[in-house]
Amino acid sequence: MRGRLVHSEDLSRYDFGSDHPMAPGRVRNTVELARQLGVLDRLDVVPPPPVDLELLAKVHDPAYIAAVQRGVPDAEFGLGTSDNPVFEGMHDIAALVTSASVEAARSVWSGEALRASNISGGLHHAMPRATSGFCVYNDIAVAIRWLLDAGCERVAYVDVDVHHGDGVQAIFYDDPRVLTVSLHETPACLFPGTGFPDEIGGPGAEGTAVNVALPPGTTDAGWLRAFHAVVPDVLAAFKPTVLVTQHGCDSHEHDPLADLDLSLDGQRASYLALAELADQHCEGRWVSTGGGGYALLHVVPRAWTHLLAIVSGEPVPPATPTPQAWRDAIGPWAPTSMSDGADAAWTSFEDGINPESRVDQAILATRRAVYPELGLDPGL
Repeated sequence: MRGRLVHSEDLSRYDFGSDHPMAPGRVRNTVELARQLGVLDRLDVVPPPPVDLELLAKVHDPAYIAAVQRGVPDAEFGLGTSDNPVFEGMHDIAALVTSASVEAARSVWSGEALRASNISGGLHHAMPRATSGFCVYNDIAVAIRWLLDAGCERVAYVDVDVHHGDGVQAIFYDDPRVLTVSLHETPACLFPGTGFPDEIGGPGAEGTAVNVALPPGTTDAGWLRAFHAVVPDVLAAFKPTVLVTQHGCDSHEHDPLADLDLSLDGQRASYLALAELADQHCEGRWVSTGGGGYALLHVVPRAWTHLLAIVSGEPVPPATPTPQAWRDAIGPWAPTSMSDGADAAWTSFEDGINPESRVDQAILATRRAVYPELGLDPGL
């Protein structure tokens, strides 16, 4: 069964302005790179359906939706700040991004595709009554809500953005049907200031929020060690029906807004691991989105092209050269390879713990906080 990309050029109009980090060119350059590498030929590319306001209102307060529709600054709802300036067509475009993520979820749940992606989505900071962190509507939460309403018993959400997936966690914090897992730079150092290990879910949903807060400077080896020390265990315990993932690539060492030090190769390894986990636990049902990522030319297009290739079932080999035509369009600074030349090696946490390692300390904190709630042995 072919993978699916939900995309149209309209989705690239999510644009806070030329001096804002959230530049729409990152999506356009991704789609063009994927096209030139033949990845789009291996995907069914479908447009998002029309906006459904009733669907938005299942997550977002109607008063907030009305404020976004008015398109003027409004401090009550976080509209008009430097992070979230108002732009022309904000409601229509942000709502269409949400429709695209819901369509990806519908495609998977209906059986039309096992894997579906919306790389324009992943706006995980938006709250029911406020913009936050460059995010207007929480497309992920709306897609998860659609899955639950359609009869999906359990949804697991894994967020590998460098920032905590706070909006999705907050919206489903008290819902035992949704597992939210976030690996991010410690909130002691980075926006949004949430995502500590002791955030484990609300009353009746304890154990369904899992947070791995990693120290600044964490590299591929540490990040992948943490991922494999936590994510497979909690997914196996939760037994999800569908896996939903957010792939912000701002964990890269060249990203200007954060301080983790992953390579493109390490990020690609996480995408492959999540695809395998969807196969193991969800009979292959996997919905993926984009997210953050502000190294607009050097990192984002290559990272998300790798993601789309994995969604298609035919990963792009890391050593693949980037097409000359794509490089010519990007400029002389364009990367020449789909790899950073890193080997993305890691060692298993189960093979031995280093109590002086800040990464191992982060892993231990998460396992101590949440494993007992899931009936798991922290293994300490």
